[in-house]
Amino acid sequence: MNIPRSEALALLKWYGEMGVDEAIGEAPVDRYAVVAEAQKLPPKPSAPTPAVTPRQRMNEPPPAATARVSVSHSQLAESAEARAAACTTLEELRSALEAFDECGLKQTAKSLVFSDGNPDGRVMFIGEAPGRDEDLQGKSFVGRSGQLLDKMLQAIGLDRSQIYIANVIYWRPPGNRDPSPVEMAQCRPFIKRQIELCAPDIIVPLGAVPARELLHTTTGILRLRGHWKTYDMAGRKVPVLPTFHPAYLLRQPAQKKLAWRDFLELRCKLDETTEG
Repeated sequence: MNIPRSEALALLKWYGEMGVDEAIGEAPVDRYAVVAEAQKLPPKPSAPTPAVTPRQRMNEPPPAATARVSVSHSQLAESAEARAAACTTLEELRSALEAFDECGLKQTAKSLVFSDGNPDGRVMFIGEAPGRDEDLQGKSFVGRSGQLLDKMLQAIGLDRSQIYIANVIYWRPPGNRDPSPVEMAQCRPFIKRQIELCAPDIIVPLGAVPARELLHTTTGILRLRGHWKTYDMAGRKVPVLPTFHPAYLLRQPAQKKLAWRDFLELRCKLDETTEG
């Protein structure tokens, strides 16, 4: 099928914005057979498997794969908990994450995306996971979603010098897929410790995933948004105001009016606590 060049370029641009970074067909293809057919050569026969006697099998050492002691998901989570708890500063926490090789997301991502903004800010915004632009720059919310967030902040008299931004996941999932429960469990101790070290006056989860993670609820973001909740931060109750993720607003611009109400509510809360 021939596609006009302008449409093909527009499609590629859209793929890039959506985080597509590899092309996968609907059915597997034997590339060796394709090359052999193109060169008119017979496929290379596979080498016969040498016979192994029972005595040889008993005397040979076990393969490395079977000899390796497996590490359970719970052990990985415990390791993350211990590393995060040992950190007394944000820089130590960042270094601990940079050395945390157990999380598989680190192997496919380009950058650790730790945060952006001012850690001494009164409000901490928490998103889900880095996207393509965040992975490239190593900062939170720098793509289209981040640009919209900046405009929303500006509308209530705030900017990144006054707020702090992080994510519940620190590395970009391949193709911007949803993080798995195991990945969430591995990153959970670190975001919990990051909140404790920042000690914000208000937390704003951006979207369903961080809202569920912080509030331990299965309620959807449409019902959660705009309603004040609390987060237990080492015994201190911190006000939490869930709202929509900017990426959702880019897909559903009609919901911006609800997000605007949430941000006005945030502004009022900040003013009230300042006056108090």
